[in-house]
Amino acid sequence: MNRAITKPFLYEHVARIGKAISSPKRLELIELLAQGEKTVELLAEQARIDTRLASAHLRTLREARLVETRREGKFIHYRLSGPDVARLWINVREVAEEHLVELRVALEQMAAAPDALSSESRESLLSKARSGEIVVIDVRPEAEYAAGHLPHARSMPLAELERRLADLPIGTEIVAYCRGPYCLMSDEAVRLLRRRGYTAHKITDGVTEWSANGLPIES
Repeated sequence: MNRAITKPFLYEHVARIGKAISSPKRLELIELLAQGEKTVELLAEQARIDTRLASAHLRTLREARLVETRREGKFIHYRLSGPDVARLWINVREVAEEHLVELRVALEQMAAAPDALSSESRESLLSKARSGEIVVIDVRPEAEYAAGHLPHARSMPLAELERRLADLPIGTEIVAYCRGPYCLMSDEAVRLLRRRGYTAHKITDGVTEWSANGLPIES
């Protein structure tokens, strides 16, 4: 090893990643970008923060090489610099869930909710969706669905769901998903469907979790 390169120098560069993801909002931005490329304005809207603050967070992520940009006219589009960044988010989240009791208890309460489909394996879900035994709906915005979605899933954005209920069969179980275990859009979708007489559940997986487990994603 070059004597000019010291262990502190190496650790310092690895720590840049830790510093970049040390903010809850930056973690949320990574989760949002795992769904596909987005503009600063859209990220700010979805993360419910000011555009300036979103830009500052994104600049920090870019300095750590976790995101990349491209310009289209007056708009700057952000994307993750690689699928390993999405896996980093999942790994950090899983370590937190394993070691932080408060987080684990909160997630267990969410999983115990009556709208959660907790006993179904991913492979079984895929098989049932393929055969038409269940209907899987993706309640994220349509652009996120287009970027990548679970096999056999239909795009039914939450904002459009109520007026598109006629597209769903009454006698078939509906399974909704969104961006992952911390996303609540699927909860809202299930409540709406049940009020209208549908048999509906949600799964906590999103495309990031599905892909991280080696299962196919369609686009």
